Amino acid sequence: MLDIGPIHRTEYELGGDRSEPVCVAEAPGRIHYMGEHGENGAGLFLSSAIDRTIRVSVSVRKDNSLRFFAADIGERKRTTLVNLKYKREDRWANYIKLAIHIFAELGYPVKGLNFTVSGDIPQQIGLASSTAIEVAAAVALKGYFKAPIQENELIRRLVKAQADFFGKESGPVDYLIAFSARKNHFLVVDEATLEVKRIKSPFSRYRFLLMDSRVPRLGVDEELQQRRLDTRKGLEMLSRKRQGASFREFASGDLLESMGSLPEEIRRRSLHVVEEIRRIGEMTEALKKAEYEEISRLIYHSHESLRDLYEVSCPEIDWLVKRAQETEGVLASRMTGLGFGGCTYTILRENAGEEYRRRLEDYERIFGFRPLVYEVRLAAGARVVQAKA
Repeated sequence: MLDIGPIHRTEYELGGDRSEPVCVAEAPGRIHYMGEHGENGAGLFLSSAIDRTIRVSVSVRKDNSLRFFAADIGERKRTTLVNLKYKREDRWANYIKLAIHIFAELGYPVKGLNFTVSGDIPQQIGLASSTAIEVAAAVALKGYFKAPIQENELIRRLVKAQADFFGKESGPVDYLIAFSARKNHFLVVDEATLEVKRIKSPFSRYRFLLMDSRVPRLGVDEELQQRRLDTRKGLEMLSRKRQGASFREFASGDLLESMGSLPEEIRRRSLHVVEEIRRIGEMTEALKKAEYEEISRLIYHSHESLRDLYEVSCPEIDWLVKRAQETEGVLASRMTGLGFGGCTYTILRENAGEEYRRRLEDYERIFGFRPLVYEVRLAAGARVVQAKA
């Protein structure tokens, strides 16, 4: 990653502002290992932060302008507090503006500020890069203002700001991960209670590889929305519209017995959600006990469920998982993210990397896409990197 401090200093010296960055903060990307296609508003996730991050620096200006510089692409944006609103053409800068919106709403004296952003989180494959920009900017501003705001309150305001600023609802899960993550730990995140449990990783002798399939994800929003509607309808039918009911109340056996009258697609979607909840519970215990065979079984079953029941995989992703499964030294592989493309994660022994990559050489010839491989580690959460007294 670029050294953001000197870049920030040089960028704004050219504009006549010689001040050093007052605060530099970073926030990580994340992986969902299980649970990303669950009950809306009451999901259960097995996740971790990864050692790919976004850094944001902030310093004061002499005027009342808000300036933004994306160091990785050499792009600049600007606005003022009066005009602080979402603009489609501002793309990445909108996520910093969202964080400014929070502190302006809290009454902090937001006037002229310079921002620089840089990062190494792969884009558009479901690793929460936009959330990382928001969190890094919010932590940098918290440091700049020396704001005594607690993390849970900042998370609440980030969720609210998504609705206020972007006009869309957003859950708290990615924010909880960004703030709660610890190095070499998995997180079990309960969206319903906002509880986060940490599990020490048993994979000191394993590597984590992300494989970006490079499959274009076009026109899938309607498909994903339909699946969410199907699961909501399934819960309504199973619970007889009882208010406050949750899929967690149904053991998979009970659900199977109750499903005879459900339409087939709704039955499959609902079954995936319930079985994934069960798998996360079993995975929690398997990770604690370092039961590698059980971990492998659960991850592969989770992928099969996404492929066959929830139906959000695709031939390219299934091919990548199958080739990983056939490779000696690979523990497990699964798609991650929204599906219909995106990427897989693979857990493999230290010495299995060369054979794994060799087996993937046919991918481009068969599908016409050149995949990208990223090695990642389970990382800590958001933090202040540099603060000027």
